[in-house]
Amino acid sequence: MNRLKMYGLAALLACLAIPGAAIAADKFPAEVVKLVVPYPPGGPTDALARRLAQGAGEKLGTTIVVENKAGANGNIGAEYVARAKPDGYTIMFGTSGPLAINSSMYKKLGYQPETSFTPIMKIGHLPNILVVNPRVPVKNVQELISYAKANPEKVTYASSGTGASSHLAGVLFNTMAGTSILHVPYKGTGPALNDLLGGQVAMAFTDVLTALPHIRDHKLNALGLAAAERSKALPELPTIAQQGLDGYDVSVFFGIVGPAGMPDAVVSSLNDAFRTAMTEPDIQATLASQGIVEAEQKTPEELAGFIRSEVKKWHDVMSNASIELN
Repeated sequence: MNRLKMYGLAALLACLAIPGAAIAADKFPAEVVKLVVPYPPGGPTDALARRLAQGAGEKLGTTIVVENKAGANGNIGAEYVARAKPDGYTIMFGTSGPLAINSSMYKKLGYQPETSFTPIMKIGHLPNILVVNPRVPVKNVQELISYAKANPEKVTYASSGTGASSHLAGVLFNTMAGTSILHVPYKGTGPALNDLLGGQVAMAFTDVLTALPHIRDHKLNALGLAAAERSKALPELPTIAQQGLDGYDVSVFFGIVGPAGMPDAVVSSLNDAFRTAMTEPDIQATLASQGIVEAEQKTPEELAGFIRSEVKKWHDVMSNASIELN
């Protein structure tokens, strides 16, 4: 074999040695992309994911199909994505549960939010709001704290279930305010709201969209927003943090991630596609109708840092409260 042929063979072998993920990144997307929603179909999270998938797929020039893998507070779908090939063809529309809270709530988890995923884009957050039944004689957060301390373990708050953000919001409130407001878990937001309206429980932390009609009808009194900033829907209502509990924030956040180890070029393509989809008027309308506040920063780095901070926050909260599901 002459020297020229040897060089040619060496070059060919070098090309064949390139990892499959790198080759795939050059031609991404070459097939359908699967967007896993770790919750049942039909809910607001599923609806937003499907609309974003449509818009991002058009930008990428492919189809993004939504696949629902519900169960265990989002853990089944999250573990499925964490174990998928990191080529960009299996990604997840995640929320606070699998991307932050569950790692401190479950003893056995088949993934870890900080290390098992490649962050792609932060979508936004759904603010929660602290509301009380009008029979409770308080008008703001400080009055509630004083009332709860004067009536230890007699004030109750409803949640949609143990481990839900509406439950953990109360845990964090008790921790920061030094109160002992009792948790009453329900099987869903509907039953919890019914008992709150009926006066069987004193208060709840629920999303702004659910609470707003009852606030306007004076069936519930809003004391404070459980988010970092005020809501456009209720601009006159101060946050809980502005009323003495500095740093209090229990918003449900949404973000898109893939398996750990995805190529940078694929992450960039997906980020660009979903970022473009977010600008479409009907998607903006969907965000507004669901009360979701769009993220200002949508880089993968922003989502990575946010996940780290949320994991730490909820680990500290649940460790102090000794909360664990299994």
